[in-house]
Amino acid sequence: MTEDWAAVARAINQRSTELGLSQRELIKRSHVSKAIVSEIQNNTVQRRRSARTLEALSLALDWHPGHLAAVLAGRRPPGLGEPAVRSDDDVPARLAVIEYRLAEITQRLDDLNASFTAAFGDTDDGSR
Repeated sequence: MTEDWAAVARAINQRSTELGLSQRELIKRSHVSKAIVSEIQNNTVQRRRSARTLEALSLALDWHPGHLAAVLAGRRPPGLGEPAVRSDDDVPARLAVIEYRLAEITQRLDDLNASFTAAFGDTDDGSR
């Protein structure tokens, strides 16, 4: 698996700016050491980090706990309310994610249907 630490650094720095967080405040919120936060933010040392480190930084930045791990792996970050999968073997959590995404899709389809109906009216001619 390719790890993109530069993308993690960009994400942290962008989000810190959005939230108006200084590095000191990020350290305080995350309980991650200054040295590690600095290494990650500046992308100076690329090495395997504990899942807890990325989770703590994600939460400190008001993101889903798996946000930075997803960025690191080049995946779409999960939404804030989305269930968290701890490992590939975490079948209940994986099913919860599937249910969550199906609910999102259902909501999008309902919204599209409402927009279509508002734009074109009810096109059901009763022939079914």
